[in-house]
Amino acid sequence: MGGGPALLGKLTCAVGLREEDRERISDTLATGGFLGSPPRKTVRFGGTLTDILLKYQKGERTDFDLLKDQLLDPDTKDDQIINWLHEFRSSVAVLTKECEQLVSILLKVPWLRRSKAVEEEYLAFLSNLVSAQTIYLRPCLAMIISHFIPPRITVREDDVDISDSDNDDENVTRSFNTCHRALQTVARYVPLTPQFLMPVLTEKFPFINKSERTLQCYVHNILRISGYIPGLRHDILELVTERLLKIDVSAPRKDIEAAEEAESKEACEERLFDMDEDEENGEKNDVMAHPVAERLDILMIILFCYIKDVCHVNGKLDIGRTKDLYRELVLIFDKLILPTHGSCHVQYIMFYLCSFRLGIAEAFVEHLWKKLQNPNSPAVIRQAAGSYIGSFLARAKFVPVVTVKACLELLVNWIHEYINNQGTGSKAFCDIALHGPFYAACQAVFYVVIFRHRQILDGNLKKGLAFLQSLNFERIVMCHLNPLNVCLPSVVNFFAAVNRKYQIAFCDTIIERNRRQVLPVVRSSSGGDSVETCTNPLDSFFPFDPYVLKRSKNVIDPLYQFWEEQNAEDLTEVANSTGECKGEEDDDFLKGETPQGDGLIGMIPGFFDSALRSPDSSVGSPPLTYLQR
Repeated sequence: MGGGPALLGKLTCAVGLREEDRERISDTLATGGFLGSPPRKTVRFGGTLTDILLKYQKGERTDFDLLKDQLLDPDTKDDQIINWLHEFRSSVAVLTKECEQLVSILLKVPWLRRSKAVEEEYLAFLSNLVSAQTIYLRPCLAMIISHFIPPRITVREDDVDISDSDNDDENVTRSFNTCHRALQTVARYVPLTPQFLMPVLTEKFPFINKSERTLQCYVHNILRISGYIPGLRHDILELVTERLLKIDVSAPRKDIEAAEEAESKEACEERLFDMDEDEENGEKNDVMAHPVAERLDILMIILFCYIKDVCHVNGKLDIGRTKDLYRELVLIFDKLILPTHGSCHVQYIMFYLCSFRLGIAEAFVEHLWKKLQNPNSPAVIRQAAGSYIGSFLARAKFVPVVTVKACLELLVNWIHEYINNQGTGSKAFCDIALHGPFYAACQAVFYVVIFRHRQILDGNLKKGLAFLQSLNFERIVMCHLNPLNVCLPSVVNFFAAVNRKYQIAFCDTIIERNRRQVLPVVRSSSGGDSVETCTNPLDSFFPFDPYVLKRSKNVIDPLYQFWEEQNAEDLTEVANSTGECKGEEDDDFLKGETPQGDGLIGMIPGFFDSALRSPDSSVGSPPLTYLQR
């Protein structure tokens, strides 16, 4: 190697190298790295790219196949990729549809997580490609969107795959940022990008059984798109809501609570034997035991954060942005959430948005109210709107009592007008098919009174009682349509207890009469015939039942009106008076005793809240935790 400098001089003279190149080569020769390293791979197309493609079009494939092999080489270096991309960028005019196979290989080249020079060259290539050949717009978009999911690594041991976990390297965020730059670049050069992008986003959306991290990254990234392509915000929000609803309905509340209870018992047993894992257990407490609920919990946090970020600028609520988002979400609510019966959590996006400003909450109730009273809407939608009104007014702590009273007056006036219109005609009898929206409105009123009567009466008892008496509940419960016979037994009994305590209306006679007229239904099954009583004929549910997802509930709980135990104490005060109207067995509703054969449970702390939740099933009887007539 002593002739290294002399050799360098000859090379320099021969090829005319620049001074910096000469220094680099000198360093390489001094260390012996040049001769000791394998030869660098270079791009040898056998001619220019244009020549190769022209030969390919004439049927000569030799150079074309060589080019493909070099592009597919896994040991490609950054300099080689840059050389390729530079030549392809200058030859995009000849990359017609006949070169689709070659372009698809180019789109598979691993350009992320490389040097910044590679990423910049690739972005330049993409911009030139979609500008000159729009037929490749969709494949380019699909390639970019596919990188919204973090890469996965497979660990092999003895030729067996033993794991397939997310690759949580520190470059993931940088790669996501680069992908968004690429998408913005394409959108800038091709105005039709939004039209082609939504089908790709829908197609690439991961299945709901994918890992939490995969779903988290994808949802976060597609929501981020709405920031720089605002025209797609509605469609993106609709897509995310639709997929979250699928996850939500596949994780029923009873399954989530059962999983949590089982895990809690298991944790208690483990703590008896190991007292040194308190810190680890504290971290695990935020993880949902139900795997689907765990995914939903993480995605709901992302959605709540997105709503907050959109509506706030520099930490202050932006009214205009909030109204715009509300208009988009309420359309999605009407299309997807309102018709969905089994969802437990996704509807809380409206609950959370309404908490930002009272005007938004009032607009939401007014929107539901219009649906409830609209005779042209399907009955099932009108009944669902009634359920949402009642549950929202009862549970939204941020809705002041003055608004609750105004909504009660609105509902009750409509109910009285409905009764007037029925008169004593041929339809003036108890029939859910004919009067479903009416019963939904009645149940909404009863439910709101149960939860909010203390607030209505606080401060000025006389004035509060005068307001409740002005609603004329006596006429509603005694009308021919008989709403107490249709509404959920738990709601009916609690409402009757409130009215009995304050002597607003007396429902016990009607309840007892209805009880005697209930006919059991005989159902056959593989296990034999069973006698049941349908106690949820209205197919009722309360959409804003207590939120059970551990992490995201921290957003909802400060805004949520839980059942106050003092309400339970108030209702139990009148237990002794019930016997006068209902007989000994019915005292148990307020006493907390369980009569033989009735399937009731005792009045324990937290029971009232659980009893006033949605039935687990929309068919047949509610579970044993529900009060019977």
